[in-house]
Amino acid sequence: MIKIAITSPEIREMKGIGKTSGKPYHMRIQNAHAFTVDKDGTVAEFPDKFEIALDADQTPYARGHYTLSPAAVFVSRDGRLEVRPRLIPMVAAPKAA
Repeated sequence: MIKIAITSPEIREMKGIGKTSGKPYHMRIQNAHAFTVDKDGTVAEFPDKFEIALDADQTPYARGHYTLSPAAVFVSRDGRLEVRPRLIPMVAAPKAA
C-alpha cells in the first residue's frame, strides 16, 4: 500500500487554448506527497512530491493521509496497465485503551 499525504487543499489552475487542437483547456492540479517503496520493499524516509490532475467538477482532496483507490489502476484502451491517481482516505488505527 502506498501512503499519500495531502498537505493543502489549494489547487493550481491552468487555462488556455491548445496550440495544435485550437480547443480550450482547463486543468486543475493539486500537490501531493507519496511515500514510495524501493525494489527491496523499504518505504522511503521522505516522500516524493507529485501532482494530481483533478476532474473539472472534483472537489480538491482535504488535508490528510490517503492511499490509492483500486479504481486508480486500470487497463487502457491500448491494453496497457496504467495508473491515474484516485485517492481514498486512510482509516486511522483504533487507539489502544
